[in-house]
Amino acid sequence: MDRVSLPRRRCLNALGALAAAGTAFPALGQPALDKVTVLTSWFAQAEHGGVFQAAAAGIYRNHGLEVTVRTGGPQINGIQLLLAGEVDFSLNRDFAVLSGVERGFPLVTVAAPMQWDSTGILAHEHVQGLADLKDKTILIAGTAHLYWWPWLKAKYGYTDAQSRPYTSNLQPFFADRNIVQQAVASAEPYQAGEKGVKAKFFPFAREGYPPYHGAITTVGKNVTERADMVQRLVRATLEGWKSFLADPAPAAEAIKKANPNMTDGEIAYGLRYFRDSKVLTGGDAAQLGIGAMTDERWRKTRDFMVEYGLLKPATDWKKAYTLRFVRDLRIMA
Repeated sequence: MDRVSLPRRRCLNALGALAAAGTAFPALGQPALDKVTVLTSWFAQAEHGGVFQAAAAGIYRNHGLEVTVRTGGPQINGIQLLLAGEVDFSLNRDFAVLSGVERGFPLVTVAAPMQWDSTGILAHEHVQGLADLKDKTILIAGTAHLYWWPWLKAKYGYTDAQSRPYTSNLQPFFADRNIVQQAVASAEPYQAGEKGVKAKFFPFAREGYPPYHGAITTVGKNVTERADMVQRLVRATLEGWKSFLADPAPAAEAIKKANPNMTDGEIAYGLRYFRDSKVLTGGDAAQLGIGAMTDERWRKTRDFMVEYGLLKPATDWKKAYTLRFVRDLRIMA
């Protein structure tokens, strides 16, 4: 005799139907995954490899997180979306975070995967260095005025009359050998080479530009009320970067899906840059692990911004970051 009660039988039949249809549901007693959204700084590319790797390779899920990766772009303000609660984390520069703190925004950087900024100037092969640009047209984005343009003007004697808007593509650069433009080490130099244009890249970090790059930023409420989630997100993302350096295949597929204009060649070029430059594993990360930050480096960035009129001296700059989530991780590639 079937001793299963009718209500229980109906329940079992319903579960069986869901399983047959391929519907996934958590095991009994298994906690639900925390849903988190991370916003990248630009269209999907190798510079976001750690985030895409952690998502595609299941690293986030292993840490109890269901992460949605949203991609940035020229019309997307990551700080605004973060403050509005539209995203939980945003990849940003130290300068943007410090400027926000100056304005009273509750922004907190919790890890810095790249030990120095990969921004620089892309120029044609006849240019010898950044001091050789006084007669050149320089294409820069609007944010450059808040980050590095005042420093370059003071250091090399450039003028605002030389600057023109950065158009997010290389066509103006290809068309005029008197044009130089802002670029990142892992992208535009490769794109120029693919078009057969001989170019040189001059990184700002080599000239003393101090900030971290791709810093993982959230809001203070998450740090105080969801610290465990933040810790897991930081650990998983940094493990994602370690995994990406070893085998980028999962991230590469996810990046190309998010950005159809991205190619295997450009992703491979970015990976070589990360490995050769040690931007992820050098500096303080060589001893403290991927994502490491220090008070000394943040003070250096703060002093730089104050010197060039980008930050008020009275700003409580230590509110812009916390070391608690990276201090003891030591994730070594």
